[in-house]
Amino acid sequence: MKRNKINRREFIGAAIAGGALSSAPMVFAQRRPVTIPQRPNILFILADDLGYGDLSSYGRPDYQTPVLDKLAKDGVRFTDAYAAGPVCTVTRVGFHTGRYPHRLPVGAGGVLTADDETLGIPVGHPTLASRLKDNGYENILIGKWHIGRAKEFRPIQRGYDEYFGFLTGTADYFSYRNTAGQPDLWENEERSTARGYTTDMFTERAVQVIRRQRNRPFYLSLHYNAPHSPWEGPGDQALDHTHDVQRGGPVGSPSKYAEMMKSMDDGIGRVLQALADSNLERNTLVIFTSDNGGIQYGRNWPFSFQKGSCWEGGIRVPAIVRWTGVVPPAQETAQAAITMDWTSTILSVTGARPDPSYPLDGEDLLPVCTGDQPVHDRTLFWRNNQQDALRSGKWKYLRQQRGGQEQLFDLTADPGEKNDLKERSPEIFTSLQAKYKDWNSRMEPERI
Repeated sequence: MKRNKINRREFIGAAIAGGALSSAPMVFAQRRPVTIPQRPNILFILADDLGYGDLSSYGRPDYQTPVLDKLAKDGVRFTDAYAAGPVCTVTRVGFHTGRYPHRLPVGAGGVLTADDETLGIPVGHPTLASRLKDNGYENILIGKWHIGRAKEFRPIQRGYDEYFGFLTGTADYFSYRNTAGQPDLWENEERSTARGYTTDMFTERAVQVIRRQRNRPFYLSLHYNAPHSPWEGPGDQALDHTHDVQRGGPVGSPSKYAEMMKSMDDGIGRVLQALADSNLERNTLVIFTSDNGGIQYGRNWPFSFQKGSCWEGGIRVPAIVRWTGVVPPAQETAQAAITMDWTSTILSVTGARPDPSYPLDGEDLLPVCTGDQPVHDRTLFWRNNQQDALRSGKWKYLRQQRGGQEQLFDLTADPGEKNDLKERSPEIFTSLQAKYKDWNSRMEPERI
């Protein structure tokens, strides 16, 4: 039987000092061969603006996330996972298409504004949901969409059988109005009359979906808007709900952020319990991650900067994979991963075929999660209207678009990206610079 040892990135030493991670080496214990269930259910959970250090298992010191910490203990925890972009829309395009978001105009810039009716995943472009639907899956999306609000771009037109949530970038947790002041809570194609705290409503709907009687597998994509602003806890219904701090809207605080996180963590616990009560744990792949780094009250330590930047703090995110009976528990991996990998992994384990006309940019990471494949180096790319970035192995190339400053970092020795090594390692710098230029030349132009 195979023993797979995973080399720990030295930068995790900083997290160890903070008590976030165990100092034990990352080794997959020997295990008996397992039979992987065919056509498993999929539960994909996406948090919104959750920083790398916002879970207690990733180092958050001022509150606890026991449900997600247990999920990590029951599966594998990624220390080097990334979002496809540093903002919401970009990452979500990457997830739903399985391709670099910059291949499409909707993903080639920043976030979509609340009143944008022109952009979305093009009609006819395959999505994760459309490929799963062709393979007989029931597809349900609950929560935030934010990749096209015009009717032709909505979830029901993109392969989902059912949708409950909001279409734009952020909705108030009680009034469901977006930043343009529009009501934005939907039940499929109609405006919803449901009432409650959005985190709780999304949780309850997910529990209902899991408990249904069905004769085909399901793919449930649960996209919480927590802990994205406005910073409102479940007891804040009396607050102003304008998104406008100047008018008295929610200002937020670390304690309010903790309330929001506890609500989401508790909700995920209810969803996971519904799986257990329905005897679906062993036949359901569960993936949890975030769409970008944290902001304001989020914690991105030990990385620099925050949401909106291609520094590590804007794109490094927590990621946890659990598949009871398939993925060994209590494991940790330093495998570099990116949002599109979850798309590829889901398609692979469900037996759904990608469209050959739209090759995937991610890879199936289940063999890494099970210990059947060792950690391997990869080259990953990012771009926004501030920076260009590339990671290859331990090396990070970063270019500031304003002024054109270019830097090279060793993420193993310098996770905070403080020491520019381009003068010391000119050959590596030149090679990565060329790789980035080649990749960028094949993407859509930057959407301003």
